[in-house]
Amino acid sequence: MTNPPPNPSTLATSPLPEPPQTLVQLRELMLRISRGESDIALGPKARAALARILDLQGNPALLSITSLANTLGVNPSTLTRLARNLGYSGFGAFQEVLLNASMAPPGAFYSQQAEKALASGEGQTTEALMHLCRENQANIDRFLSMHDDAQFDSAVSLISSAPRVMIYGIRQFHAFATFLVYGLRLIRSDVHLLDSNALGLAEGIASLDKEDVLIVSSCAPYSRVVTEVAQAAATKPMNIVAITDRADSPLIEVSRAAILVPHETRFLSNSLTTFILAAECLINACAAARPAETKAALAERDRLITGLKIEL
Repeated sequence: MTNPPPNPSTLATSPLPEPPQTLVQLRELMLRISRGESDIALGPKARAALARILDLQGNPALLSITSLANTLGVNPSTLTRLARNLGYSGFGAFQEVLLNASMAPPGAFYSQQAEKALASGEGQTTEALMHLCRENQANIDRFLSMHDDAQFDSAVSLISSAPRVMIYGIRQFHAFATFLVYGLRLIRSDVHLLDSNALGLAEGIASLDKEDVLIVSSCAPYSRVVTEVAQAAATKPMNIVAITDRADSPLIEVSRAAILVPHETRFLSNSLTTFILAAECLINACAAARPAETKAALAERDRLITGLKIEL
């Protein structure tokens, strides 16, 4: 005997998850999607579009679907599908979250101050200086507005509890990695640059255990080698902390924690200004997480500096 089909009205239905209501929640969702931790699946183009949208806080392009599509170089229908895939009823509901964040561009105060200075007859050199400085000030404002407590705290916890920390970056980010090593070594000893003595990337990764941390850093255009090192390290496995620029960065996929840092300026290469600030914040937070050990390490450092007469 065949059972009759169930009456839909008698079935218990699970409510659909609430779509993100803030930019912070949107970034958290983007990170989960990039790591494969969400039921939502986005193609590469949709992920890239969402990552760029999250960087457009205060941009007039958000005022209409047409202007946003033109800014991103996509079809308006792509934005409608993206909004619905994220759980919104349509682009309008998605747009409301984006606009509620703030319609005032980050760094507006500094822009106004710069315009006043330029209006007073400053030369081209000063104009270029003012532009670059205020772009970096705007990036710092964006860094604060997109700060994710959970991701930052996770990074601090992983680094502070790790028996050993290695840091990897190439080209400009080699300087960033060196700065981060120096800062973390002020408060603990087992912090090293990966491949600092050219002994080999594979050998360096192989020396790390599952409780150790590898910090990797790069921004668009992403260094292929850094991405491959992060992917290789993830197979060990070990804890990976990514310091990068966007939620669709290839470093996000294998990371346990990620710190996102805006960097776009008219500097002739990638700007490290806000990355260095992020490193300072991370170093201070790791120091605060282990106050007794930090105090002892700094006291020992001061003792050695005095004994060796390093400083005048």
